[in-house]
Amino acid sequence: MGKKPREPSIPRERHETVRKDIIAILEKRYLSVKEISAEIRISENDVLEHLQHIRRTHKRAHDLMITPAECKKCGFVFRKREKLRKPGRCPLCRNEAIQEPLFSIQKII
Repeated sequence: MGKKPREPSIPRERHETVRKDIIAILEKRYLSVKEISAEIRISENDVLEHLQHIRRTHKRAHDLMITPAECKKCGFVFRKREKLRKPGRCPLCRNEAIQEPLFSIQKII
């Protein structure tokens, strides 16, 4: 027997652009890419693209704050990592259990 086709997801009604929604959410609290994706109802890859754009182009008005990813086994912190995506494994212990980086936005006055 075949699988039942999934119902298409209904996108949330938007009054602002996706980037403005992301900025508004991140001004309130720290979130991971997965949490932003669930909140705004877009894919994690789309969230990463928007975060890269926000980091690059909104420097005058907003500062993208990043809490770096951390290995859950040995505690190694990925401080010098430029990529926004979660690392695949720890360079020290090779464990794949990595705490995702968290993002927040601080307004520049």
